[in-house]
Amino acid sequence: MKSAEVRKTFLDFFESKGHKIVPSAPMVVKDDPTLMFTNAGMNQFKDIFLGNKPPKYPRVADTQKCLRVSGKHNDLEEVGHDTYHHTMFEMLGNWSFGDYFKKEAIEWAWELLTEVYKINKEDLYVTVFGGDEKDNMDADNEAYGFWKNIIPEDRILYGSKKDNFWEMGDTGPCGPCSEIHIDLRSEEEKKQKPGKELVNKDHPEVIEIWNLVFIEFNRLANGKLEPLPSKHIDTGMGFERLSMVLQGVKSNYDTDIFTPIIAKISEMAGVKYGVDEEKDIAMRVISDHLRAVSFAIADGQLPSNTGAGYVIRRILRRAVRYGFTFLGFEEPFIFKLVPVLVKQMGDVFPELKSQQTLIENVIKEEENAFLRTLAQGIRKFEQYIAANPDKKIIDGKFAFELFDTYGFPIDLTRLMAKEKGYDVDMDEFEKGLAEQKERSRKAASKDATDWVEFIPGTETEFVGYDNLETKSKIVKYRKVDSKKKTVYEVVLDKTPFYAESGGQVGDSGKLVSDEETLNVSDTKKENNLIVHIVDKEPRYPEKEFKAIVDKEKRNLTANNHSATHLLHAALRKVLGKHVEQKGSLVSPDRLRFDFSHFSKVTDEEIKEIESIVNDKIRENIKANIKQDVPVDKAKEMGAMALFGEKYGDKVRVVTFDPEYSVELCGGTHVDRTGNIGLFKIVSEGGIAAGIRRIEAVTGKKAEEFVNENLETLKKIKSLFKNSVNIVQNVSSLIEENAKLHRELEKLVKEKSANLGNELFEKAQNIGDIKFIAAKVNLDMNGAKSLVHTLRAKADNVFALIGIENGGKANLILGISDELAKKGFHAGNIIREIAKSVKGGGGGQPHFATAGGKDPSGLNEAFEKAKELIDK
Repeated sequence: MKSAEVRKTFLDFFESKGHKIVPSAPMVVKDDPTLMFTNAGMNQFKDIFLGNKPPKYPRVADTQKCLRVSGKHNDLEEVGHDTYHHTMFEMLGNWSFGDYFKKEAIEWAWELLTEVYKINKEDLYVTVFGGDEKDNMDADNEAYGFWKNIIPEDRILYGSKKDNFWEMGDTGPCGPCSEIHIDLRSEEEKKQKPGKELVNKDHPEVIEIWNLVFIEFNRLANGKLEPLPSKHIDTGMGFERLSMVLQGVKSNYDTDIFTPIIAKISEMAGVKYGVDEEKDIAMRVISDHLRAVSFAIADGQLPSNTGAGYVIRRILRRAVRYGFTFLGFEEPFIFKLVPVLVKQMGDVFPELKSQQTLIENVIKEEENAFLRTLAQGIRKFEQYIAANPDKKIIDGKFAFELFDTYGFPIDLTRLMAKEKGYDVDMDEFEKGLAEQKERSRKAASKDATDWVEFIPGTETEFVGYDNLETKSKIVKYRKVDSKKKTVYEVVLDKTPFYAESGGQVGDSGKLVSDEETLNVSDTKKENNLIVHIVDKEPRYPEKEFKAIVDKEKRNLTANNHSATHLLHAALRKVLGKHVEQKGSLVSPDRLRFDFSHFSKVTDEEIKEIESIVNDKIRENIKANIKQDVPVDKAKEMGAMALFGEKYGDKVRVVTFDPEYSVELCGGTHVDRTGNIGLFKIVSEGGIAAGIRRIEAVTGKKAEEFVNENLETLKKIKSLFKNSVNIVQNVSSLIEENAKLHRELEKLVKEKSANLGNELFEKAQNIGDIKFIAAKVNLDMNGAKSLVHTLRAKADNVFALIGIENGGKANLILGISDELAKKGFHAGNIIREIAKSVKGGGGGQPHFATAGGKDPSGLNEAFEKAKELIDK
């Protein structure tokens, strides 16, 4: 059965059981501070499980694209080494929200697997929760009872809490689960050892294929469990594993999900898959990581140095490194695999098709950047080996520096070390890695108490589009401790505060009662709750509060958000319809807009864009905002839907002239464009391949920007006696300065050459070495040039130059190549003598520099150098 048919059969089956088939949520999570990526099928239904939102449908099913890079069996560094774990995968799932429960979930799972997919019943085992004394929970005998009506009892196994009790996190909805495992071994192996002895034992051919979770409890912050008012079903079955089973192969990578990609890699590398295990691992890594990175970029997450972007960069670099190390790819190659993936999955996930060019360009640029990093790391490694010829153990701290600073993978360091006859101190490396992880964990950790509830089950009504003040009651609040500070999160029954989302910052303001005032520093959206961040615990939480938004901040933010819409439309008009929003930040002070475009926006284009936006501001267009528009109708109206955003059945449409700007948007906006006042672009640049960023200001901030620039121009004019042609004057001055600089460089070189001749003549002979040490009156560049001149004059020169600059000392050391070959190492020597000037340094065997804060120690450094070579 082809994988496409496997997916369709699952969805058709559950549709026949009364389930609504819903689309996959984006893989990149936007409005949940606890998650960067969707890592399970249930993520998009989290708010329903938490009771923050009512379900639209009592039964749903879908295939969800997921990403996991940590946790049980999901360490990124292990992916590719076995045959069935992945970073990006599809999770097939069916859900019941307070509708059916264990009986139907169990019976339907068995029906689909054995009667529809025709999997041999004799190969299947099931597990149920065996109870837990610590939580005072009995075994799940209810699930056991339903299973024994279907399958022989010797195939039903009790499992531990670790394997058979599912929890969303440290707190929240949870419950026992029942896993379905399959034994894929040969008949001979099955006779030797029954499959039930290998369930949950990490055997590669006795594996879990489906997990049925029975959500019936809520875990409190104190660790106790309380029953949920409604019981839910949450199931998850790995699409890739199921396809492996149904296609009769032993590896997920041998299914038609991966074989086209692996075949293309094999063709490009000129290497046959299935011959060399190291090369096979590399091809599996690349095929897996291609999918993860491509889907993330399509969902709007670009590689970067922080957060989710760092995870994507790390995954991509791992793939590049495997191609570089094991398949000989020294030029970008992964971007060439994107068309194969799009052909294979573009019909099911149309975002891949529409974003193909962007995905290819981003990956290609990232590959180029990392290949340069690899080259730097290799040079750094070679320098270390040259400096430590007799050590034979590479310092774990140095290996960690390569990994942490240069992104150089540890296994590549170990491979190169082995080739040179070295080992790596892995204990020291692991220590550095553990310390880094602990720092990251502490920085991100947040401890929250249980909610103190006053009006249970109340949904927050947002009234902030029309009102900036309203009377409110506290629904619940809790204390939150983080590394930086302690705050309190407050949920209201009614609020005018806009919660940060869609790039727009959250409102601030205050909550005022007759007894107290709570300052609201920010407003966030957390699991569909509008959470107000306040500075202290409410003392009288049962009182009525007046919720008051900071009006000035809100209005300035609205100006910038509406200006962002006008800018987006102007960009599409000037640059072309390929322009799409790829990110934004809307704050009271400025706006930032990231968009797809493959070249620098020229000065002329910037002027035209500004002109169009300011024309629309002067037209004073009235905003036409429609709530609860069916999403298909909104698209008919011309509203642009952004990939990577999940829209409901009904959306909010913001229009500034139906012929100019129509967008789906939940943010706050001006009533008329004239309120924006003035729009001015302050910067434009590239942030990734095919992604540009514009930063702009509006209103008073735009006035200030213009006035500051006019004032600067006025001052420049005054320096030139208010000349009429100021541009020509400045240009002439720059040209004249460049000419003088060239002449000065020529004089310095001449002085350096003369000084070099003079110092070489005065060189002291120490054995066979011409020893030169002198303090000179040159800048750093001149001193470096002098040292290079001296070391090239003969094959036995040791030239040490000292300079004093701004109360600090610099040392520059050059050694002739022949001396370096005999074991002299400039980097090691200068590291030792730099102590005399209270500093440090390093470098290569033939050339090194150092700096220090005590120029009075220069002569002592010269003497130390003499002692070192006179030994």
